[in-house]
Amino acid sequence: MSININWKAKTFAELNTTELYDALKLRVDVFVVEQTCYYPELDDCDRVDGVLHLLGYDGEHLVAYLRILPKGVSYPDYPSIGRVATRADYRGKGIGHPLMKQALDLCNQHFPGEDIKISAQEHLEKYYIQHDFKRVSDMYLEDDIPHIAMLKKSY
Repeated sequence: MSININWKAKTFAELNTTELYDALKLRVDVFVVEQTCYYPELDDCDRVDGVLHLLGYDGEHLVAYLRILPKGVSYPDYPSIGRVATRADYRGKGIGHPLMKQALDLCNQHFPGEDIKISAQEHLEKYYIQHDFKRVSDMYLEDDIPHIAMLKKSY
């Protein structure tokens, strides 16, 4: 299968209704249904000024997504990346690393010289280490899922 991802980075106001639906559906499919994690998915952070939504489409299908949050939304002193999701049938096909590279490029454009902090599911630590994140906390439970705080220093 040849995958050619079309990446789109948009603010909440720039998302059309189909893109918004696709993003919310993917997030609910992954985090609520697949991970059986019942939490308030619609947390009002999506539409905060400065939040970017990164959408990865294969043809008409949204297969990868994340959001980039400016300093003061998730953490008082750091911009952050969150809601990182890949559609189940696209995992293991090599789009996770390009998704994170796109996100880090956007962070460098919008938040130059700033460190990035994330709350990562603990089992994904090695994935984030490949993108120069370092673990900066012990394990903690977030919605009953083991998480760790990770930090990527700016260069």
